[in-house]
Amino acid sequence: MNKFLIISLLFSSLIFSEKNIESYEVKIIDEFKINKLLPGKITPKRQSILGFEISGKLKKVIVDIGDKVKAGDLLAELEDSEALANYNEAKAKLSMFEKVFNRSKSLNIENFVSDQELERAESNFLVAEAQFDKALIKFQQTKILAPYDGIIQNRFLDEGSIINASIPIVEILDSKYVEAKVSLPKSLVNSLDIGKVYKFLIDGEEYEAKLTRIAPMSEKGSNNKLGLFEFKDFFNPGATARLILVSTEFKRGAWVPLNSLAQSEQGLWNLYTVSKDNLAQKDYVELIHIENNMAYVSGTIKDGDMVIVGGASRVAEGQSIKVN
Repeated sequence: MNKFLIISLLFSSLIFSEKNIESYEVKIIDEFKINKLLPGKITPKRQSILGFEISGKLKKVIVDIGDKVKAGDLLAELEDSEALANYNEAKAKLSMFEKVFNRSKSLNIENFVSDQELERAESNFLVAEAQFDKALIKFQQTKILAPYDGIIQNRFLDEGSIINASIPIVEILDSKYVEAKVSLPKSLVNSLDIGKVYKFLIDGEEYEAKLTRIAPMSEKGSNNKLGLFEFKDFFNPGATARLILVSTEFKRGAWVPLNSLAQSEQGLWNLYTVSKDNLAQKDYVELIHIENNMAYVSGTIKDGDMVIVGGASRVAEGQSIKVN
């Protein structure tokens, strides 16, 4: 009997001895803001599969996968000997008929050439000019030039291949501008503004992007719509970006440290606060939202209450405490 009494007294002394704790002051508010993270995929703003406009034998593919190119750089070309010969011939004819036409104009002023001869010279010049333009186009069609600054994503064929028009030769990705494609819930679409800048989280860092357009169709049969956001910074296509949307929830409550909470019954949680007598007292709350190491709760706590950080792992109900 005495042994039992001694153990009980020691246990009571342990529980109710004064203990130093850390506390967090409660501030009751009527609303709170939460960050919603919507996943998106980084894609190049422009992506093109390039081929020739005419048939022929592939002479050379100058670039390979991963190469960086500038707008106007030569990427591939067909055998062009015939096109080059036609171009040179048309150029020579144009030069000749241009000289004849200019000479005829000078002589016509001095009445050494009739109007009919001048008209014939002009006609020959215009025909030669049209033939030159045609030959130039045909010669240019034996080349594939980079339409913009980019990175070669794919190379589909090698030298010596006999190809038809429009057969893919290389694929190029825009290396200057990228955009994020985000599936936007219908409930949020009307709260977004075209042209407004929004924040994204990429590899733990925040970046800004401008909402350029919202596709009118839904994503994969859902009520979501596709939003496109343009970045000023460049990121590797395929990276994941998370759109940060701040929304306001109108619910009276307070933020408390997450580690001050312990799960209770019927979906409620409990925490400990400091009473007027410096004793640990239990309060019951509803858990509404968690963000980082803080929780937004609503319940029996009041404005100015001191929540015990660590909760049930630090104190027991009724224990005498000292607030640091």
